[in-house]
Amino acid sequence: MWHKINKHSFLLIILLLSFGAGAQELESEIVENETQNDSSAAQVAEPYNPLIVEDIEAQQRWVDSVYNTMTLKEKIGQLFMVDVFSSHPPKDIDRVKELIKEYHIGGIIFSKGGPNRQAKINNEFQELSKIPLMIGMDAEWGLAMRLDSTKAFPWNMTLGAIKDNQLIEETGRQIARHCKRLGVHINFAPVVDINTNPKNPIIGNRSFGENRDDVTQKALAFMKGMQKEGILASAKHFPGHGDTDSDSHKTLPTINFEAERIDSIELYPYRKLINDGLSSVMVAHLNIPSLESRSNYPSSISKNVVTGLLKEKLGFNGLIFTDALNMKGASDFKSPGEIDLAALLAGNDVLLISEDVPLATQKIVSAYYSGLITEERLAHSVRKILMAKYKVGLHKYKPVDFLFLNEELNSVSNEVLHHKLVENSLTLIKNKRATLPVKNLDLKKIAYVSLGDDSGDAFYEQLNKYTQVDWVKAAQLGEMIEKLKKYNYVIVGFHKSNDNPWKGYKFKDKELVWLYEIARLNTTILSVFARPYAMLDMMTTTNLEGILMAYQNSTVAQQKAAQLLFGAFEANGKLPVSLGEEYPEGTGLETRSLKRLQYGLPESVGMNSYRLNRIDSIVNIALNENMAPGLQLIVARKGKVIFDKNYGYHTYSKTRKVKGSDIYDLASLTKILATLPLMIELKDKGIISLDSKVGDLLPSFKESNKKDITVRSMLSHYAKLKAWIPFYLKTMDSVTGRPDKKYYRTTSSDEFKIKVTNNLYLRSDMKDSLMLRIKDSELRTRLSYKYSDLPYYLLKSYIEKHYGNSLNALTQQHFYKPLGANNTSYLPLSRFKKKRIVPTENDQAFRKEVVHGYVHDQGAAMFGGIGGHAGLFANANDVAKIMQMYLNGGYYGGKQYFKQQTFEEFNTCYYCARDVRRGVGFDKPQLGEVGPTCGCISKTSFGHSGFTGTFTWADPEEEIVYVFLSNRTYPDSANRKLISNDIRSEIQRLIYEAIDY
Repeated sequence: MWHKINKHSFLLIILLLSFGAGAQELESEIVENETQNDSSAAQVAEPYNPLIVEDIEAQQRWVDSVYNTMTLKEKIGQLFMVDVFSSHPPKDIDRVKELIKEYHIGGIIFSKGGPNRQAKINNEFQELSKIPLMIGMDAEWGLAMRLDSTKAFPWNMTLGAIKDNQLIEETGRQIARHCKRLGVHINFAPVVDINTNPKNPIIGNRSFGENRDDVTQKALAFMKGMQKEGILASAKHFPGHGDTDSDSHKTLPTINFEAERIDSIELYPYRKLINDGLSSVMVAHLNIPSLESRSNYPSSISKNVVTGLLKEKLGFNGLIFTDALNMKGASDFKSPGEIDLAALLAGNDVLLISEDVPLATQKIVSAYYSGLITEERLAHSVRKILMAKYKVGLHKYKPVDFLFLNEELNSVSNEVLHHKLVENSLTLIKNKRATLPVKNLDLKKIAYVSLGDDSGDAFYEQLNKYTQVDWVKAAQLGEMIEKLKKYNYVIVGFHKSNDNPWKGYKFKDKELVWLYEIARLNTTILSVFARPYAMLDMMTTTNLEGILMAYQNSTVAQQKAAQLLFGAFEANGKLPVSLGEEYPEGTGLETRSLKRLQYGLPESVGMNSYRLNRIDSIVNIALNENMAPGLQLIVARKGKVIFDKNYGYHTYSKTRKVKGSDIYDLASLTKILATLPLMIELKDKGIISLDSKVGDLLPSFKESNKKDITVRSMLSHYAKLKAWIPFYLKTMDSVTGRPDKKYYRTTSSDEFKIKVTNNLYLRSDMKDSLMLRIKDSELRTRLSYKYSDLPYYLLKSYIEKHYGNSLNALTQQHFYKPLGANNTSYLPLSRFKKKRIVPTENDQAFRKEVVHGYVHDQGAAMFGGIGGHAGLFANANDVAKIMQMYLNGGYYGGKQYFKQQTFEEFNTCYYCARDVRRGVGFDKPQLGEVGPTCGCISKTSFGHSGFTGTFTWADPEEEIVYVFLSNRTYPDSANRKLISNDIRSEIQRLIYEAIDY
């Protein structure tokens, strides 16, 4: 013993010369180290170790075979995990290659760069290394934490708001799949810090919250998800970085709590995760006086913390990583090399991001030969590292395969999960008088005000999917207040940068004043797209009717927040942190769905994106072959719009691209979107029946040949009525071929006030004349199916007389305004800018001009643009709302427009046995080979087509809504290519082929 101590003393002289003053501290740990060596050997032999695989013998053979051939330098090299930026220049990559060749480093932690660059460098590094390298990454919220062109999932604070921990586990699994695909073996996640300090500058959004139990359960779920996919998890930052107000990257934070508090709060998650097989722990650089008596001594190099607390008291047998040794919280305490040795002596296994591997290697070699580090101590860590490498499959190393790498890292399944996570995280913390979700849209005039310094475009665009919302902007508060006077509802979006979780999140003082003043005068909803702690700066929220916490300003968060505000789905989230006494942790009000359309991804409703995108090919053929200048196309399933695209241009001149807000002439879709809902409503109220007769509805027809025709028969097109009457022909000058001056004028007057088109007015008494022609028209001789427009002239007349109002006003009041179908209207030029309206035809038969903003149908035009069979204009999104209302059995947006049973009476084919496929007003699938659909849909489905190139169809069995709007009639309605090529039905076929379940 005397000889041994003197030998150590001699070597310490050498160490003092090379280590400097820090060696004095190392000397004080020699005796402690002897004890550690004994306990380390015992730990390896313990029965449970998270790094051991099922085939223990095979693992042990591999570990032994590798370890027994290693030199001392190679063993020490395994302790180092060096950082690499794949975005850095070649000289930095070459530096790491030298470390691999000369110092045999055991691992790489990749930082900023791109996936393909990283994969290339990874393969090069592995090729150089005698023992496969363990690859690590900080991918707390996915590879995008470090890499471009990869997926970012929500931050932990956002995940902390989710009640369903299965979703958290799936997030861990998905991130692990990405790691594995890129050749990464350990993800330094989850963060298990309990963020009890709102001023924490470095954890904050990276924490699941402030409740130790909830943080633990979410961390456990995340860990299980990763490790089930074969990726090592690493809980951090031990023993707890959540209650600090400084950043260990820049300084050494102090945790001034008693050991009892740390044991009950900060250490709580570690116990649970360790018991469930946690693979590794990362030790933070913290000053914790209650755990380490040496003043300002970092926890990462404290044997009391690493060995005494983590290994012995908590019984952790997995890998122990230091936090990055180049962080100021550690590097300010000891010089490079010295800090590495201190960390190893404290009980760490892997030295993360050493500032100087050659120097650190020299220090550890010297300590080894001095006996400060024994063979047993070195073997303890190196064998654990090798066991971990075996566990992640490095005994059968394969290089990263570049084939489909980007596609697999960015698959649609990522987006589906992301959407689901955001939906479940949104947290309603205030809902005064059940203001949310927004109801009674016909009574609302809504403004949107944007605060913060980031974009709210996606939020605003999504809000306008539901109703008209105006973005109100002003330079001064007074100007803003004045502008908002004409609104009774204000939605305020507070948007802060979503670039990373450390970005600023606070309101400016000016914004707090503006918000307060706006809310004093209007019903105001605040949606916070930032860290929830932003709310702590608000003096009061009493004048806000609603507060929605969206946590992040991602596009998905903005879109989902807008959907929730309008009741597309329920609010389910809960606050993961406290926001003062008014909103404690766990706050989360629930809402119910109003069954308005949602907007999302095909896979979320059992559809296949890739198959659905084949629609593009058919549309491109249609456009290239001049079947139509452009079109809008929407597909919804199970109440969710999952395909919403605009193609081409307004005209073949290609000067204006088709946008989602553009308005098309719906032609005969008017029948089922305007007249029919009013008729269903009248039937629902008991005012009419399907057996009501024309003579009863219109007394002037009591003596006509149509008096006994029923609503049922004529709307089924089984009533001997003629297909149509070309009224306009008898009003044309036979010589000039132009509108006859007997019937038309170029200026409006009492005698000529029916506006047909620009500068063309029809005689005011012509409506009566046209109705008389219908009354006196002959019936067809044989009772058989014959599609006819005439029933809708009759029903329009009845409806308008019954209510004493125009069909235009009635449809707005009864349906379009409460539905939020603000882009649906007759007489579109009276409501919309002309540039939003798609032109229909260069009409040389009747009006002798381009029909743009006026109804294409001649008969409807002669009724002033308002017809029961034509005249309605809309965009595809609004058509989808009305069709979804039908699918919902008459319910939409919190309102029951009519009963399901009543709707079903109209959606019934009463004359199918007589070879009449039609329902009452609705078109139905063909009975034979030829018809309006792909022939691949259910018999309960219904819809209609329009002459101008429009089509919509809904299927209750598959819950699908399909809307196709085009102006195939431009410039010439004789262009039947769209029809002859059956484009609309071919697209419908592709929709059904895209169904997965």
